[in-house]
Amino acid sequence: MAARPKIAFLGIGLMGKPMATRLLAAGYALTAWNRSRAKAEALTALGASIAASPAQAAGDADIVITMLDAGPVVADVMRQALPGLRPGTLVVDMSSTRQAEAQQMHGWLVQHGIRFLDAPVSGGVRGAEAGELAIMAGGTQADFDQAEPILRAMGRATLVGSAGCGQLAKLCNQLIVGGTINIVAEALLLARAGGADPAAVRAAIRGGFAESRILEVHGQRMLERNFVPGGQVKTQLKDMENILSAASNAGLHLPLTELVEQRYRSIVNGLPQADHAAALLALEQMNPGKRLGDAPDTLP
Repeated sequence: MAARPKIAFLGIGLMGKPMATRLLAAGYALTAWNRSRAKAEALTALGASIAASPAQAAGDADIVITMLDAGPVVADVMRQALPGLRPGTLVVDMSSTRQAEAQQMHGWLVQHGIRFLDAPVSGGVRGAEAGELAIMAGGTQADFDQAEPILRAMGRATLVGSAGCGQLAKLCNQLIVGGTINIVAEALLLARAGGADPAAVRAAIRGGFAESRILEVHGQRMLERNFVPGGQVKTQLKDMENILSAASNAGLHLPLTELVEQRYRSIVNGLPQADHAAALLALEQMNPGKRLGDAPDTLP
């Protein structure tokens, strides 16, 4: 039986920590690096080794996984990791970046003899903890086949096209998520303002054509006014901006996406780390005196 690949995991944040935890629980040898070392050190009790730099983490790795804030951060960390990367190493970027950034990273790494998959995820912290992430991968079939058993420990992976297409699929996902969160907020606020019980309305329409994970999870968050993040407003806004960039590059005009981007932009300065269900708060600001429920807001 072939030895299991050694993994370097760069970025132990809100999503990276539960994802790395799943890999350690699956028995993979894992070296962790994070800009704030203490976050990586929290994994030592689970068997992780801790590296002082991205290059040190990558030096003994067969597969390097990155889970970082944005494309420029991925590029910076990979520049630091490059001296430690061996030819033929597979880099799997699970961050959410622009399609063009993933394509540029692919081209740059290939020039240095390094292979690349972009494999962003959907499912939030809850999905990461449960190992139920939706993982959208872009790259070659051979590289995907090597990575898939590892990705399986974190969720369900699908190869959707060449390098950069994973990010494009994630943007399609986030377009639907961002738009649906806002529609659910409008529906529940309408129910309350019109005199119905919004919790009962949500229960009544579940199981019909309006059913979705957004109605289930974020609808409940809105009713509870719980805005402690799974996914953050600032991340959703970044995704909406990236969607509009991809649309522009493809020669498309997406009017509903533009409206959703405006809603998140209206609250990002005040509540950047709130859950993206805080789109409800932006809606309430547009409708003075209208509020979904009487519970106090729970904010990060």
